[in-house]
Amino acid sequence: MKNLLSESLSKKKLAIISASFIVFAAAFGFVIFEMTKKSVVLKLDGREEIIKTHADTINEIFDDMDITLRSEDYVFPSVNTKVENDLEVIWNPANEIELVNGSETKSVWSAAETVGEFLKEQNIEITEHDQVEPKQDEKITGTTAIQIEKAFSLTLANGGEEKKVWSTSTTVADFLSQQGIELKELDRVEPNLEETVKADDTIKVIRVEKVTDVVEEPINFAVVTKKDDSLNRGSEKVVTQGQEGLISKQFEIIKENGKEISRKLISEKTLKEKQDKVVAVGTKVAAATKVVSRGSAPAGGKEMYVSSTAYTAGCNGCSGYTATGINLKANPNLKVIAVDPSVIPLGTKVYVEGYGYAVAADTGSAVKGNKIDVFFANKSDAYRWGRKSVKIKILN
Repeated sequence: MKNLLSESLSKKKLAIISASFIVFAAAFGFVIFEMTKKSVVLKLDGREEIIKTHADTINEIFDDMDITLRSEDYVFPSVNTKVENDLEVIWNPANEIELVNGSETKSVWSAAETVGEFLKEQNIEITEHDQVEPKQDEKITGTTAIQIEKAFSLTLANGGEEKKVWSTSTTVADFLSQQGIELKELDRVEPNLEETVKADDTIKVIRVEKVTDVVEEPINFAVVTKKDDSLNRGSEKVVTQGQEGLISKQFEIIKENGKEISRKLISEKTLKEKQDKVVAVGTKVAAATKVVSRGSAPAGGKEMYVSSTAYTAGCNGCSGYTATGINLKANPNLKVIAVDPSVIPLGTKVYVEGYGYAVAADTGSAVKGNKIDVFFANKSDAYRWGRKSVKIKILN
């Protein structure tokens, strides 16, 4: 019995010793296992995490962490790099980005940190006139949507002044706002404000203004004639001198780009009434001048048509004396004509249609052939006579 008890105790001791050895071995093995792990620093978005691992490659580290890498993720060094103690691993997970480039929309995975880096990665060139939202220095997050509006050139004609400008696809109204152009009430825009601007368009801003203009204009007087039997036929006498009137007219003027395009009379006011000139025309049959005989014209006188002009005693180059010595300034009421003596001899008495009885008492350098120059005391009557063809009758 004593031997059996001793044998039983020995078996228990052996079991305890064995169990203790197993525990010790396991603990020792665990310690050895932990001590043989390599230390890796994983950097993510500026944060650092120290990882203990037996992985042989960086790819195995992510597998151990149950992380599935995308091909667009940024990992440095590469995933096939051997793991060494104190290795630093940088991981920037890719984000799904919605890219709207003009009329094209697509989803792109990228590990770029900023909008600018993403555009460079996608080989998208941006000029200073293009519009990008968000701005190129903005950080990219998982919810980032990037919109690009490419700029194009067009012509802006503002008030008639043209220049080349850049714009993105927008309405004419938004384009003018971007250019800092303000429209006044009457201004006009071509094309309409609601239209969409396109490359090579010409946007016209027509500056319209409405102004008033006051103009003073003369009112011409009329020449009124009345018969006077106290005057010899063909003679005239000014009874009342004519005077011009004056009228004020107000116009509404529309201008486009500074140029007048319409003028509308809105009111007028007479500032001074005109006074017509009254001329008495003689009807008495008598000698018209002191030179012409008082006897009646003989019947059967020679008639002819001549070209006539008029002159005064004060004309350029005139002395005031006729070729026959008559002082016209001292005798303003005489009826005298200048002739070509080879056609009408000096001293010939004539009747000039519309002028009356006269005497051929003068000559002139321009009076050649069938031409006469009739004398008037004042310039207005000479101008009124003008140049015309008249019938004359040789009286002697």
